[in-house]
Amino acid sequence: MYNSSATAGYSNTEYKSRTYVYEVVGLSQNGNGKNLNYSIRKSGSVFITVPYDRMNQEMRRINRLGGQIVSIKALSNGSTSEATTTSVTQKNKQKSMTTTKATAKKKVPVNTYRPKNPFVGKCSDIYDLVDEGGIGTCRHMTFDLSGGEPQLEYVEGQSIGIVPPGEDKDGKPHKLRLYSIASTRHGDNLEDHTVSLCVRKLEYNHPETGEHVEGVCSSYLCSLKPGDDVTITGPVGKEMLLPDDEDANIIMIATGTGIAPFRAYLWRMFKEGDKNPDYNFKGFAWLFFGIPKTPNILYQEELEKLTQEYPENFRMDYAISREQKNSEGGKMYIQHKIAEHADKLWEMIQNPKTHTYICGLKGMEGGIDEALSAAASKHDVDWVAYRKQMKKEHRWHVETY
Repeated sequence: MYNSSATAGYSNTEYKSRTYVYEVVGLSQNGNGKNLNYSIRKSGSVFITVPYDRMNQEMRRINRLGGQIVSIKALSNGSTSEATTTSVTQKNKQKSMTTTKATAKKKVPVNTYRPKNPFVGKCSDIYDLVDEGGIGTCRHMTFDLSGGEPQLEYVEGQSIGIVPPGEDKDGKPHKLRLYSIASTRHGDNLEDHTVSLCVRKLEYNHPETGEHVEGVCSSYLCSLKPGDDVTITGPVGKEMLLPDDEDANIIMIATGTGIAPFRAYLWRMFKEGDKNPDYNFKGFAWLFFGIPKTPNILYQEELEKLTQEYPENFRMDYAISREQKNSEGGKMYIQHKIAEHADKLWEMIQNPKTHTYICGLKGMEGGIDEALSAAASKHDVDWVAYRKQMKKEHRWHVETY
């Protein structure tokens, strides 16, 4: 995926000793309250104290029993007698909750290669991602990074720059374009010397002249053949890094080639095994993927295989705009799919272990905010303030164009 920017940094402070209180409803109606060994109040609520390292397990148990978590509260200063809500209300009286911060354990590599001194790699593989009957051209491509001094290393969620050959209309060398990395740090071949991209060829007819226009860099990349040289810069970006916490919940919202960093996340979570002895994902990952038609579902076979192999840890929902209908009978866009699951997402988002990532078309942001705002308002929470707080806590990550 092409990015216009890849910025922002993080601190690496982490506090995991706090205890939280879940307010749960719905258990008295179905008779499952007795299974939790907590008294049900007249209001129908059950209050459950949960240590940080068991938050996900307890959430799953409540869900299995048919309950719904309506709020999550952090016990102030570790005390079991007074709870401070983690929701950001309009009164804005509460303090920030403790969170898992999205940062790599080791130093994140940045700008190993710059435009004035780029790395020249080679295309080692390239193939189509759009099936017959789909719209447009999109290709997965892999570049060999062998021989670099220093080695070009990266982590999931970063981008690299590509400098297309030739000159612009003013006779100056083309400027670099940034693309989200679609492979893990170990590369598709797990040999630590390749990087992969997911690139859609930009092409359209000019609205005034009718002239067919093609994007300079995307056209160049999509026409590569194995063995061709590729001028690379970077890596850059710290906004979209995965948290170190193996128990984290990861919500991913993508359109089109915005799937690129999420492919890297999922491959790291589920496909690398012994390659990552220090990372064994045990949380829950939920991918929302917006595309125009079924043949445009990039990496479909591999993604659906993951849902079958890891049903307790990975869920995926498509929003297929030209084939599905939303609740009002119109086209199903990604924001409509978010609205369908907004209450469940709001429940997850309150968990300080949950990180939300959005990547793709900027136009989806407003609809996503609207859907989550509606869910938050049911609990008298100001969504805009809550989202800003999540951003400060490094749990809300956006890279759109």
